[in-house]
Amino acid sequence: MRPTGRLHIGHYFGALQNWVRLQNDPSYDCFYFIADWHALTSDYADTSAVAQNTLEIMTDYLAAGLDPQKSVIFQQSQVPEHAELHLLLSMVTPLGWLERVPTYKEALENVKDRDLHTYGFLGYPILQAADIVIYSDEGITLVVPVGEDQVSHVEVTREIVRAFDLAFRRFAITDELARDPAKRADIRFKLTSQGAYFPSPSEETTREMTGKKLASDFALAEFLQMCQAAARKWGYANFLQKLGPDARYFSERVLLQEPEAMLTQTPRIPGLDGRKMSKSYGNTITLSESDADIRAKTKVMVTDPARKRRSDPGNPDVCPVYDWHKLFSPPETLKWSAEGCRSAGIGCIECKAAMADNLIKWIAPIRERRVEHEKNPKRVLDVIDQGSQKARRIAQQTMTRVREAVFGWEKKRAEIGSGGTAAGA
Repeated sequence: MRPTGRLHIGHYFGALQNWVRLQNDPSYDCFYFIADWHALTSDYADTSAVAQNTLEIMTDYLAAGLDPQKSVIFQQSQVPEHAELHLLLSMVTPLGWLERVPTYKEALENVKDRDLHTYGFLGYPILQAADIVIYSDEGITLVVPVGEDQVSHVEVTREIVRAFDLAFRRFAITDELARDPAKRADIRFKLTSQGAYFPSPSEETTREMTGKKLASDFALAEFLQMCQAAARKWGYANFLQKLGPDARYFSERVLLQEPEAMLTQTPRIPGLDGRKMSKSYGNTITLSESDADIRAKTKVMVTDPARKRRSDPGNPDVCPVYDWHKLFSPPETLKWSAEGCRSAGIGCIECKAAMADNLIKWIAPIRERRVEHEKNPKRVLDVIDQGSQKARRIAQQTMTRVREAVFGWEKKRAEIGSGGTAAGA
């Protein structure tokens, strides 16, 4: 979450509740972070509150039940590998993919109090993709818990990762195929007949290989170059399909894992004014709200517009107060509220007061835990630092793999160390 202030009950039911459930499931390794770089994409003009808000959100995380012993909880900017992967992913991401993101268009149309015509805001989905896939590894399913309205964000990440993998991942051939030029010629003919093209080795590759590679090695490198080009053109799965039985000679390692959306059912939690709950609308109840403020704010909540007078019957299914009753009130109160609303047996003021009582009972333990953490900000800061160190160790492993795939420096160093010469030397 972005550090824009204290979290509210919409954040709890929209995300935190599910995060706690996942961290308590031993089949998941969970990573949760505070997205301070993301905050800059739209609020770059004033960063004075980012540090304090980061502490506030971590305090809310801990109060809501996230446990640093069960999850990796960290601060985005303390893991610079996110920025490095973001840069590399941006090299293969078409501009049109970013411009068509619905939230980008919507923000440009609706946000008038700041200039969003920046790369930071346009490139938000690429940074988001880096945030996700930097914690991926081959053979392990990578899932992102989201609501239905966020599935498109995960799909953009999948497209970016797919493009990156096609550009930079490498596959290997079996020793059997490496020693069998006749079989390679057969595969070459098979692929060429289906539209593959054998590119000529580049001048740089030719210089590099001449004088230190046998002719058979040169032909093998050319063969691998051609196969890599065909896999990029068709996609690796289609490449293998076109090979038929000969696919057994090939293997590959996925560079970055495509994430899957884990759809989570979130309850409807409208704001105090009936609109979506949002800090920018000023219609929230924070997880640290006092009893007095809860009563004062809920007292003026909007209700069913059909109930203009106390004697008018209403429909609880269209009333935001009843939506909140479903979250905080016991079944008997829920029944009392619904029946009283439909029959005009109770007034809206009574209904709001009963809901506020139950909201206060629900929020009390979260608020108490928060107060305890507020008393020791150093401990909260330690949680941030220690979690960030854990996250960075994993991110560094990913980036070691990614850098080698992109630049091949370890391979080059090994060649030079074994007595080879640098290209063009």
